[in-house]
Amino acid sequence: MATIVNTPNSDSSGSAGWAVAVIVLIVVLLIGYFVWGRGHSSPAPSTANVNVTLPGSGGGSSGGGATGGSGGGAAQ
Repeated sequence: MATIVNTPNSDSSGSAGWAVAVIVLIVVLLIGYFVWGRGHSSPAPSTANVNVTLPGSGGGSSGGGATGGSGGGAAQ
């Protein structure tokens, strides 16, 4: 009875690995482009109307009361 040992050529498996790696890299780049490049940068329509209404100042104090200072130490 004869024993047959089959060893694959190392050059063919290396080039196939590179081909798979390049295809996977291209797919990842395309997914990244569509998800982050186009998905989150849609411009606002040209008919956007931004109306901001601020409360009117009636001449009195507007609250707050911030007067500055160092905040609580004894004056020297």
